[in-house]
Amino acid sequence: MSTFLKALAVGDRGRIVGFDQAGGVYRKKLLAMGLTPGAEFSITRFAPMGDPVEIRIRGFSLTLRKNEASVLLIEKI
Repeated sequence: MSTFLKALAVGDRGRIVGFDQAGGVYRKKLLAMGLTPGAEFSITRFAPMGDPVEIRIRGFSLTLRKNEASVLLIEKI
């Protein structure tokens, strides 16, 4: 069952399963940053107001804004 990144908490792990259809603008950018289907990540931290979110993926930390993160379809692992 896929969900969105905002449904996870700090310390949770997830796997990218795809992209939301409405996020065509960000899809190419996210793919270039290594956010490809099947990639596993963990939530490192959320900013105090919830935007941005920092994830750890492929050995590096990546910070995403809410509008970018909302494009990712993920599953919790």
